[in-house]
Amino acid sequence: MSPYDTDPADRPAADRLVGAGADGEDQAVEAALRPKLLEEFIGQERVREQLSLVLQAARQRGTAPDHVLLSGPPGLGKTTLSMIIAAELGAPIRITSGPAIQHAGDLAAILSSLTEGEVLFLDEIHRMSRPAEEMLYMAMEDYRVDVIVGKGPGATAIPLELPPFTLVGATTRAGLLPPPLRDRFGFTGHMEFYAPAELQQVVHRSAALLDVDIDPAGAAEIAGRSRGTPRIANRLLRRVRDYAQVRHDGRVTREISAQALDVYEVDARGLDRLDRAVLDALLRLFGGGPVGLSTLAVAVGEEAETVEEVAEPFLVREGLLARTPRGRIATAAAWRHLGMAPPVQGGGAKTSDQAALFPDGR
Repeated sequence: MSPYDTDPADRPAADRLVGAGADGEDQAVEAALRPKLLEEFIGQERVREQLSLVLQAARQRGTAPDHVLLSGPPGLGKTTLSMIIAAELGAPIRITSGPAIQHAGDLAAILSSLTEGEVLFLDEIHRMSRPAEEMLYMAMEDYRVDVIVGKGPGATAIPLELPPFTLVGATTRAGLLPPPLRDRFGFTGHMEFYAPAELQQVVHRSAALLDVDIDPAGAAEIAGRSRGTPRIANRLLRRVRDYAQVRHDGRVTREISAQALDVYEVDARGLDRLDRAVLDALLRLFGGGPVGLSTLAVAVGEEAETVEEVAEPFLVREGLLARTPRGRIATAAAWRHLGMAPPVQGGGAKTSDQAALFPDGR
């Protein structure tokens, strides 16, 4: 599978410094930075508490815990939690992904080789093929799969018993999971974006592991530009570390963090070149909108899919852009962020139109 055979928003960091996807470098560093136990995991307090109860109860009963579904945007720790589940249970873990399972036979081969109590982590479970998905129903519920031998009228179904195991499924799009599959998970945890204070703890922990000398203000500056995502925070920390090492004495302060991230074109709100290009085109060329997606994409020299799925989600979440039936519209916060005054009339949406849509100024 190509490394780019993923959702546009999940593409690797080679594309964007503030992208939530992981490339080879990210995966190697994350392996060293990952917490090993639930008590070491920062953030996601509700999910951690609920998951802790599920795992403790299973250990006390001496049985495999219910199957676990973790949903939420990329980069928030779903893979890390799956490894923690295995570590807390003292069980081995098998890791695969939905796109890698294209045939029912692929899944049958994995399931038949599991040992009792093993954890199977299935990333991007919503992208698994339908035949494999239907086989998974029986495996999750009855710990059994039917292997079809032969073709046509002579085909025979051979039942294969499986040892009790725990499936941990991860998805960035829980809505794409069919209800029969979603209902077979005993525990579902939704991962939320991190607060700046939580990201600051993540940065401090990672800095200690990477032997980076960083002060609280420097960590806060990095956390504030990390878009609520620990993976991005760790990536920005590494880039700031490089800048501090090459151009200064290696110590990371607020000023050095800001200078480094300005070099990498990540502004104080976490917007990168693509985000600002979308806002700039929307404001300067179209007076704040409304403007159609395809027209906006042409204006910034990107594919419409890239603008819609890579740039827009964060801009909408930050209250800088809105999707309306008439097209994309910039909010008052977008004008302020780029240091521009909204037009009173003419050239696209009037200020009064936007004020009616966003009476609170967002």
